[in-house]
Amino acid sequence: MDLNILAMLVWTLSGSVLLFVLMYVDSLFTKYKDFAEVKAGNMAVTTRMVMKLFAQGYVLATSISTAGHLGEALLVSVVSFIILLILESVVHFMIRTWANLDLDTGIQQGKTGYGLFSGALHIVGALIIAACL
Repeated sequence: MDLNILAMLVWTLSGSVLLFVLMYVDSLFTKYKDFAEVKAGNMAVTTRMVMKLFAQGYVLATSISTAGHLGEALLVSVVSFIILLILESVVHFMIRTWANLDLDTGIQQGKTGYGLFSGALHIVGALIIAACL
């Protein structure tokens, strides 16, 4: 029983650190300063960030439940993060080109609908990735 508690503690701590790192890396790829915008009350940025965190957490939780060991679960989460990042860039480009809708600019301007749309892309991507695990 003590070993399960210790393992749960290690997996939770490792997963939390990984999620923090992934969210920080994600903030480097946006056109705005995520944490400064959240601090300023920008609900579009906050919405996108929360939905991104949920998506990454869902993939991590699914990978933990299916992985044989901690390293495998963390690796799957990192790979899924990269896939979601690439997918987001491709979809943003397509929407900007075909619909003349710049999600990044709209999010930075505080348009909550833009943040919801972008965050929904992360959640849908996470659901698809989790289904493959």
